[in-house]
Amino acid sequence: MTATIARGVERLHRAFARADAEGRAAFIPFMTAGYPSAEAFPALADQLIEQADIMEIGIPYSDPLGDGPTIQRASEKALAGGTSTRGTLELIRELRRRHDTPIVVMTYVNPIYAVGPEKFMALAAEAGVDGLILPDLPPDQDLEIADLAAKFGLAVTFLIAPTSTPARVELVAQACTGFLYAVSVTGVTGTREGTALGEVPAMLDLARKHATVPIVVGFGVKDAATAHQVAQMADGVVVGSAFINAARDGADVSALAREIAAGCQR
Repeated sequence: MTATIARGVERLHRAFARADAEGRAAFIPFMTAGYPSAEAFPALADQLIEQADIMEIGIPYSDPLGDGPTIQRASEKALAGGTSTRGTLELIRELRRRHDTPIVVMTYVNPIYAVGPEKFMALAAEAGVDGLILPDLPPDQDLEIADLAAKFGLAVTFLIAPTSTPARVELVAQACTGFLYAVSVTGVTGTREGTALGEVPAMLDLARKHATVPIVVGFGVKDAATAHQVAQMADGVVVGSAFINAARDGADVSALAREIAAGCQR
């Protein structure tokens, strides 16, 4: 792997190493691009990325099977407001000009193919994206996407869940180059009352037998207390729906981000 190809991988791994050296899990906030509007998104993203070790941005998609109602509604609103896949990458380009924090894009496969896989990777790299999270792409079914991502210096991340078989965990863990995303519960994204983390330690123990990259936990992490629980087990904590709800309700997103970031301390 050349220095160029390793760009995204190296930047992500440095972010995890820096957080670990400071005695905390990496804080990874998520926001749907173009939410609550294309005009309002940049300021919202600034508030999150200023607290983040890594920023995750979702490309709005009309059929987001892995997302719960909160992120689905955010995608619908962003799409209705005119935020496209290319528009998302342009928003990221502008964000990159203001911040050096690593940025990963969460996208389903269809938006990639709508642009064209190689063109998408080129545009993403040019915009300053460091990696891709691919929730609906089995790593053994479409090697073109991962190969093209590597060609353009982008890390790739796949997901495991409590229901993943040991063989599937091994396959996914070995395919990830950025980090491994462990879903804390079976189901879709979203905040939950009394989020249960009982299955997470065993899942992470299994993943660590095979993964050579950091492991993050997301889905249902809603507040600083839950983030603190996850931070004791994982290398990173992903929080999304809580910020979308806060933005929808006109709450102080920056204050919430600071609070949850503090919760990532070990």
